[in-house]
Amino acid sequence: MTEAAPAHKKARKRILHKLDGLRIALVAFWRLYYTKVWGMDIHPTAVFSLSAKFDRTFPIGVHVGKNSWIAFESRILTHDRTRGLYLHTRIGENCFIGGRSLILPGVEIGDNCVIGAGSVVTKSVPPRSLVAGNPARIIRSDIDVVEYGRFRTADATESALAEKGLA
Repeated sequence: MTEAAPAHKKARKRILHKLDGLRIALVAFWRLYYTKVWGMDIHPTAVFSLSAKFDRTFPIGVHVGKNSWIAFESRILTHDRTRGLYLHTRIGENCFIGGRSLILPGVEIGDNCVIGAGSVVTKSVPPRSLVAGNPARIIRSDIDVVEYGRFRTADATESALAEKGLA
């Protein structure tokens, strides 16, 4: 007999979670619009905020891998008009792009990466890295994340906060 994983107490759901179904439907609509109308390569399991922006000047250069999350007001660029660049920008699998981050043209973000909020990513990022800052620098390597760039230990942390009534 195998042992079951310990049950984790979750943070209390707030009122806005009642609108999750609507948000999921809107993201599905926009993903379809970006992929079918603009020709972007966004995996069906990728999730993005409705305020995230994908470059439509060179839309075929946008590539987002499976189980990746792009947070609010992030920008994924594929062109630089001043230098005449039109480059493919790739986000790997199981990545999290923090809010208000800027990913510049030609950058490749490896699988299982976390990009800190407000980061300006000017160079490619190796797999399993945590980067942050302006310009973004590697803060930690060999990080352990699961789907959507969530740290493997996140459930235990959330449970401990919930037990204390802090979440």
